[in-house]
Amino acid sequence: MIIDPVEPDRIAPFWRALLGTEVVERIDGGRSIVLRAAGTPSIGIQRVPERKETKNRVHVDLEVDDLEAATRWVRSHGGSRVADHQTVDIHWRVMADPEGNEVCLVPRT
Repeated sequence: MIIDPVEPDRIAPFWRALLGTEVVERIDGGRSIVLRAAGTPSIGIQRVPERKETKNRVHVDLEVDDLEAATRWVRSHGGSRVADHQTVDIHWRVMADPEGNEVCLVPRT
């Protein structure tokens, strides 16, 4: 998975902490940053020239024990709340990193 920010160094700490990963590589003077935790796929953070304008075509869904606590964590790390959604079976909250890249918080049932 690749996340496309204008400033990789700005959002790498957010995603590193949210996903429990570490920076394992910096490429091309920091234009790209690779995050990984043991036994997990790599997450790439790659500089792009334009800011996010529309809905992400791919995003991360994270199961959380406490939706409100996870929301506070995202906000305290520079992210924002985008929307809440509810179906008959599930409720989830769309959040965004400091550059607007989306992540959904899904309460663990």
